[in-house]
Amino acid sequence: MNCYVYADKFFLHDGVYGPGFLEVKDGKFAAFSEVHPNESANVIDFSGYWIAPGLVDTHIHGFKNHDVMDNNIQGLNAISEGLLSSGVTSFLPTTLTSSTETLTKVVKMIGENYLKVTGAKIKGIFLEGPFFTEKHKGAQNKDYFCDPSIELLENWQNQSGHFIKKIAIAPERKGAAEFIGHAVNNGVAVALAHSDAPYEVAKQAVEKGASIFVHTFNGMSGLHHREPGMAGAAMSLPNVFAEVICDGHHVHPAAANILMNARGRKATLLVTDCMMAGGMPEGRYQLGEFPVVVKEGAATLESGSLAGSILQLIDAVKNVVNWGIATPEEAIYMASTAPAKSIQQDGECGRIAAGLAADFIVLTPQLELMATYLDGNCRYQAKNFKGKEVFQ
Repeated sequence: MNCYVYADKFFLHDGVYGPGFLEVKDGKFAAFSEVHPNESANVIDFSGYWIAPGLVDTHIHGFKNHDVMDNNIQGLNAISEGLLSSGVTSFLPTTLTSSTETLTKVVKMIGENYLKVTGAKIKGIFLEGPFFTEKHKGAQNKDYFCDPSIELLENWQNQSGHFIKKIAIAPERKGAAEFIGHAVNNGVAVALAHSDAPYEVAKQAVEKGASIFVHTFNGMSGLHHREPGMAGAAMSLPNVFAEVICDGHHVHPAAANILMNARGRKATLLVTDCMMAGGMPEGRYQLGEFPVVVKEGAATLESGSLAGSILQLIDAVKNVVNWGIATPEEAIYMASTAPAKSIQQDGECGRIAAGLAADFIVLTPQLELMATYLDGNCRYQAKNFKGKEVFQ
């Protein structure tokens, strides 16, 4: 696709511009100009709409009735295809705590097949577990919890073709400091999660190189005025990113706002933690080995504990704007550029910049998703979208 895209507003890598014309050449972004190109140029008219970078979900377990832990390429591809309807063009398939053997099979399958998916692009693997502690286990199986193991990580890296880009651990577990240093030195972003660590232990982990707090406020020791805990660390330590699930169930809007104000919106990551029931009707599903009930927008275990979410990333963007805690520009950044930066993939995705793949979304001013483009090709279009018009 070689053309110019015209729209009212563009969320580019260095700011918001428009109306104007964005050139797409050989499937990549080229120059942007507010001046009409030459008369013979092929221009796609998105008058009345906004153009934003494709969203990047760095924490997602499943979608459209498929789970990453199902361990099959058909399911992985179905997730990839389904995510286009959520505005997601890049993602990290996310595992759950399981046996060493099962995790080995899953990361091997992803590493061998990630280039075969035909929808949203897979940018790496996020291993959520098994190096957690029981108190804040959430929907993770405590029977497989263990101390961080460099040997296990190396085995999984070898099996996946060195495709693991992010791993979550509880920093209070034995050997965490050495593990963090090894992982970071080998290009793996270390995240902190499912942990009862006090503030000082979290601080020490960050000093060793940990750089992401997973689903902040959920699955971690809370903020207390005499013990700031993991939540306090997520809000106050320098040079880290903090995930937040903005579905209205996991975190109160006011708490999300406090986090964004403390952390800064450029270091806050909108993630979904979506499980297989995402994009599906209410009912009974599975999250790994656990049965889950989906009702009234929430996914819960039989105990009543939250079990991931059914959130779609474009809805997280809309939510934080509708809650009045972020501007559209900030919300889009938190769901695209910031997640890409957190795993050092912003040179490949999450931004509209010359030379990057033309992965972008078309939005209404109310942030309704109208279309998703991969490499300059329309791959999803909303039923109520009036369509695009080409003019000279």
